[in-house]
Amino acid sequence: MQSTDSLRTITLGMGCFWSPDALFGQLPGVVRTRVGYAGGTTEAPVYRELGDHTETVEVVYDERRLPLETILDVFWNGHKPDNINDYKGRQYLSLLLYRDGGQLKAIEETLQRREAGGRGRPATEIAPFQAFYPAEDRHQKYYLKRYPDAVEKLSVLFPTHEDLVNGTLPARLNGVAKGYANRTQLLEEIRTWEIGVEEREAMLRLVESIRW
Repeated sequence: MQSTDSLRTITLGMGCFWSPDALFGQLPGVVRTRVGYAGGTTEAPVYRELGDHTETVEVVYDERRLPLETILDVFWNGHKPDNINDYKGRQYLSLLLYRDGGQLKAIEETLQRREAGGRGRPATEIAPFQAFYPAEDRHQKYYLKRYPDAVEKLSVLFPTHEDLVNGTLPARLNGVAKGYANRTQLLEEIRTWEIGVEEREAMLRLVESIRW
């Protein structure tokens, strides 16, 4: 579906990580998502003992199809940093962890455009990425897993939990399950994917057969 040369990763915190996983997973150009803990210094955090980490979503995207600026717009339009930052310490924090100077430049340029448009500078913590600790299995693709029929049918193409978490199609369906996208949109997108005819047809049949 994409060249690995054009894949980039960014880590985002915007409150409970279930919804951001679905919000970004449904975007055409996103290759995979997973939720976890980042932004702090505590070693080996887990859900009940996060230390100084934040709930985040790790987004891998194809920059040829989805510019970072679009992801950033979705990020800031999708939450209210002030409200989240006052809620529960660092667990729920508006957070942007960039991987390189190019990402930092895009972040700053996006902020400048927002300020010029009168929206002010959001209370988002921006810092270089250090480490990401994947969350427990039960938190991955949370909304999709509320539909056993979907998960069962996906197991044919994604036989392990790791396959499910890292797959593009499960990421899209997680967005459909949450209501951020619909099946018609997904079917149209799949028809544009650079994959084999048999694989494409199998995915189309699978999506059409799911009982929501």
